[in-house]
Amino acid sequence: MSVIALRPTDPVRPRNLLRLASWNIEWFTALFDDLDRPQEDHQPAHRHGVTRGDQLAAIAIVMTAMQADGIMVIEAPDTNGKRNSVRALENFARRYGLATTRAVSGFKSETEQEITFLFNPDHMQVRHDPQGNPRFDGTFHHDLNGDGQPEPIRPSKPPLELELLSRGHKLRLIGVHVKSKAPHGARNPAEASRIAIENRRKQLAECLWLRRRIEDQLAAGDDLIVMGDFNDGPGLDEFERLFGYSGVEVVMGMGCPPETQLYDPHADMALKSRLQPTTARFWNNGLERYFEALLDFIMVSARLRSGTTAQDWRIWHPLNDPACWKVPELRDALLTASDHFPVTLDLRLDRADRARI
Repeated sequence: MSVIALRPTDPVRPRNLLRLASWNIEWFTALFDDLDRPQEDHQPAHRHGVTRGDQLAAIAIVMTAMQADGIMVIEAPDTNGKRNSVRALENFARRYGLATTRAVSGFKSETEQEITFLFNPDHMQVRHDPQGNPRFDGTFHHDLNGDGQPEPIRPSKPPLELELLSRGHKLRLIGVHVKSKAPHGARNPAEASRIAIENRRKQLAECLWLRRRIEDQLAAGDDLIVMGDFNDGPGLDEFERLFGYSGVEVVMGMGCPPETQLYDPHADMALKSRLQPTTARFWNNGLERYFEALLDFIMVSARLRSGTTAQDWRIWHPLNDPACWKVPELRDALLTASDHFPVTLDLRLDRADRARI
């Protein structure tokens, strides 16, 4: 696949329009060596039936087409004793001639999946700015079992808190990869159910912790965007009947005063309608077919939603978005790059709004 051959799917955007993206890139870390260099070869990637070279090219094609000024990369390359997520993404951007040439990461993940923000330094300044008590590298206490004894919770993938400055405006961003409910390692149905419920409790605790940070940030008067993979969604599964609500609803502040709620149109649609957009596509070996889910969101605070600041949300789903479908190279790249599809948001940052935002 040729990156150069692709042309963007939309015209040149106005200078006052800032585009942000959230994208979970499956096993991105497996595409780099221990010197954080992209491995452009014919060796198999961790995606079934895809080579490392093809997956790298596909990711670059999608990023080129999106024209995002900043990308919250979920499952970004690993940071450990040898490797560095920021260096890997900046090497990737340089190799494929992307405009998003700088990267910033936060607290190290316990997994091989970091949260790292890749951005265009000509359009914004970004810094890691963790806040809260406890911070996301600390420990949150919550009663998971209903026995009256709070238990310690530490996120395996600490959320990434950023301060973003662009065209005189300041925004707060939180990148999120919430714990999965999947019962990995279960040996029988009973054990699978037990592990799934335990994971659901931990996931809900992470979302409650995140909601506390959101409320603190809103109380400080900041404009906030929360974006990433929540491994959950309204109406997604039977756990909502067991626990009463989804983690996404907790983070959005459903039932809270309107001025403290976050908004995402795709989550809103899923809550209000049986028709639901999807952001991820997974293969089920047992049934030998693909299944889809709404897992990825870009949520904005009420002040950003009001007026014309938050302009347009888009899921780059190759089978559901006509503009993606019409460009075969982009369509194929989206299916090759990851089991998740990017979500983008356009923000109009007018000078007249500078004092407000």
